[in-house]
Amino acid sequence: MDRITLLGLRATGFHGVLPRERAEGQPFVVDVVLGVDTRAAAASDDLARTVDYGVVAQEVTDTVTGPPCDLLETLAQRIADRCLAHEAVREAEVTVHKPRAPIAVPFDDVTLTIKRSRA
Repeated sequence: MDRITLLGLRATGFHGVLPRERAEGQPFVVDVVLGVDTRAAAASDDLARTVDYGVVAQEVTDTVTGPPCDLLETLAQRIADRCLAHEAVREAEVTVHKPRAPIAVPFDDVTLTIKRSRA
């Protein structure tokens, strides 16, 4: 399986369990790795035979800025579902970064990574 990787997609979302997170919002960063068989696209040089990563990038950021959820797990699943809605995408690995998570000790980042594939 070939991979198309989008790293560091940034958007402000209102996800989290704390009222402050829902009211103020915070930055989220998303990395997406799409499993795609790119042979047909390479042979034909036809965008229609692969996935348009510009469209996927917009859909990922739209999901982050969209309806809030409590858990990173839910947000990551929503993103994976959007990616898998593209016919060419056979699997999606999604990492959601929450660099301003409400943690009381010094930290660099909080991430959740999920991997989903077509059933």
